[in-house]
Amino acid sequence: MERKVVHTHHVLAVKDLAVSAAYFIDKLGFERNFTVPGWEFLMFGDFKVMLGECSDALWAHETGDHSYFAHCLVENVDEVYEELQTREADIIHRIANKPWGLREFSVRTPDGHRITFGAVI
Repeated sequence: MERKVVHTHHVLAVKDLAVSAAYFIDKLGFERNFTVPGWEFLMFGDFKVMLGECSDALWAHETGDHSYFAHCLVENVDEVYEELQTREADIIHRIANKPWGLREFSVRTPDGHRITFGAVI
């Protein structure tokens, strides 16, 4: 049987929903899809994130390398990198060509979740 994924959503527990949603929108360039009490549904093109407020959850940065939650391939990684620099996103790994055939960079959210954006080179 061949599996065909229709779409995915990344679900993240965040300490302060307003702070995290503002960061994703203002610094990472996500758009708000919709909001319900305790949740923000955001998108960066087809990359979708559901932020759920969990004030008593463990900080993502406390999990070390386990705080990476997404690797997002984009067509225009250099433009995305420049945009996120302009927006003053917390870029933790500068853009670079990697030996695995990708050009990529990584960012960190206020809770410590990490995202890598890349493109095939």
